[in-house]
Amino acid sequence: MTMKDSRRAFLATAAGVAAMFGLPSMPVTQSFLTAGTTSMAYAQTYPSQPIRIIVPFAPGGSTDVVARLISDSLSRQLGQAVVIENKGGAGGTIGTMEVVRAPPDGHTLLMASPSITAANPAINPAAKYNPESDLTAIINVAASPTVLAVHPNFPAKNFTDFVAEIKKKPDDYTYASPGVGGIIHLQMELLKGLTSTSIRHVPFRGAGQATIAVYGGQVDIILDALPSLLPYLKDGRLVPLVVAAPERIKEVPHIPTFKEVGLEPVNHMGSYGLLGPKELPTEIVELINSATRKSIDGPAVRKRIEDSGAIIVANTPAEYAAEIKNLYAQLKTVVAERKLTLE
Repeated sequence: MTMKDSRRAFLATAAGVAAMFGLPSMPVTQSFLTAGTTSMAYAQTYPSQPIRIIVPFAPGGSTDVVARLISDSLSRQLGQAVVIENKGGAGGTIGTMEVVRAPPDGHTLLMASPSITAANPAINPAAKYNPESDLTAIINVAASPTVLAVHPNFPAKNFTDFVAEIKKKPDDYTYASPGVGGIIHLQMELLKGLTSTSIRHVPFRGAGQATIAVYGGQVDIILDALPSLLPYLKDGRLVPLVVAAPERIKEVPHIPTFKEVGLEPVNHMGSYGLLGPKELPTEIVELINSATRKSIDGPAVRKRIEDSGAIIVANTPAEYAAEIKNLYAQLKTVVAERKLTLE
């Protein structure tokens, strides 16, 4: 009999003895097992209580919306209540750190955007977590294309002319973002570096304020999620120039992708993914991944996500981890090369 077989036999015997005397089985196994087999015990009993999904932003944003769209169906798949908790503050660090410090039992999860998994830790020294080593990637649920758009009075109406105009008048034009250090800020700085252009950054407290400033004419340029900008693109208050997406978007089919205009590094979308604490057992990761995929496959949930302007991703834990690793490395380089700080 192998060591693994012996351990399984021991677990079965311990569980049987506990049941015979009406004792709880988990304390018995935890008192005798190593850290690795404790993880196995977690997986065998998971989920044993309600599951919290922490959204590290205020209610109403895209990350919060996606979390709530999948919560009911995910609850049915896992057989436990799934509760969404909004814990904003410090650029998302407060809510994220609660998950980082949570026990790796799968009952505390994080719904994150690239601001959490890449931008914030890349630029913010106070973000005391590493998205690769302190969190466990589970699944990228969905992603939103982002659109570069300008006020209708802007002299250029396509991306080639946009770059030429910016180069003619360095620092004359401004771009709006939801705040310093977020994914939009760093993505625009990446764009500026690749095109050798200079555009002044005007940060706001949220995407809504940034959008209002651009269509109101106070700021010239904006890069933001398609769902947020689409109403203004449709009624002509903003003019789209280029989109970050795998292919052209049906809502603006005449607009090229960043890849098409020769800027593939900028061609990444805003994602909404589930993560857990580090050392989350593989069995639990795979169970949550599978349950989330089944939740998304439901026609009602899928339709609601797609109607919000997002694209279903539903990838594997390894694929999501690779996405996080690549974007985090890219944005650390952007921060270093452009000497960016939060001030």
